[in-house]
Amino acid sequence: MPQDWQRALAVVAHPDDLEYGAAAAIAHWTDSGKDVTYLLATRGEAGIDTMEPAEAARVREAEQRASAEVVGVRAVEFLDHRDGVVEYGIKLRQDLAAAIRRHRPELVLTLNHDDTWPGGHWNTPDHRAVGRAVLDAVGDAGNRWIFPGQLADGGLERWDGVRWVAVAGVPDPTHAQEVGERDAERAIASLAEHRAYLSALSDEEPAAYARTFLTSVMDGLAERTGGRRAVGFRLHPA
Repeated sequence: MPQDWQRALAVVAHPDDLEYGAAAAIAHWTDSGKDVTYLLATRGEAGIDTMEPAEAARVREAEQRASAEVVGVRAVEFLDHRDGVVEYGIKLRQDLAAAIRRHRPELVLTLNHDDTWPGGHWNTPDHRAVGRAVLDAVGDAGNRWIFPGQLADGGLERWDGVRWVAVAGVPDPTHAQEVGERDAERAIASLAEHRAYLSALSDEEPAAYARTFLTSVMDGLAERTGGRRAVGFRLHPA
């Protein structure tokens, strides 16, 4: 995984998306002095069946901010697209391009937007829409003739400095970020911060659930990394 960058923007659909696999790499990067910002398309308001959306949005935003803090991320932003019905299109690309122009990252991180997850489980519409829009918005942000109002009236400048887009949670990673024990423990604690969400998913205690799931993910690349834990990404040059 490239290391010669300083600023990253991590763009996903929901609270908890980054914690399901990428957080250990993010902990490693922030410990190395790199700057990572989180941008979420929704507040995850449709994610807890037993909780009304307005309350779920409040709870899940708070859980995401606490989760980000664990891995050294202090800037967390939300776009307020509607959870569960995020639409790929001009509005989403425009919002993402504006964020890229504002934050000026060298690395953009997102989540698997394939039709399926590893193992064949069908992916959600939000993940598919957001991941695809992220890749397109990277190009949009660097083109002065796309969304020019952001430049003329919005006080932004075009940004063509994204060098890579890294996609987490894919069945065919091209690159791996090795992580240490401290990174792994922080990632587990980060996922466990999503207590309300995880409690609605499973009867298992959140910290135990997080440890079981993430240990499996991080150990999954061990055969390709000499037995060392790692987080895998599909890397696209921008």
